[in-house]
Amino acid sequence: LRLLPQQRYLQAEKVEASALERKRNVLCCLITRILKVEKQLHIDNLVFRVIDACQKGQLGLGLQFPSFCCHSVDVLSCVLHLLNQGYLRRQEERPHVLEY
Repeated sequence: LRLLPQQRYLQAEKVEASALERKRNVLCCLITRILKVEKQLHIDNLVFRVIDACQKGQLGLGLQFPSFCCHSVDVLSCVLHLLNQGYLRRQEERPHVLEY
């Protein structure tokens, strides 16, 4: 009986998936936190604020986290996820404005 070495690429995929999930969780938290304060915000302004917070690694009020690079596609994907979950909603008369 011969044992094969553990496949390293499988471990790498698990690490990458875990990192992506953590990034998504941070983005969702940032979006929610920003909208809790602002109550409503144009989607473009929200995207810029989230990207800025990611680059700085902070969101005021002493909240800090490791900075990372994110793109508008990442933020918009999380916005859609939060809309589908019911955490955010769009205004009927102005669908480009999001509310918490």
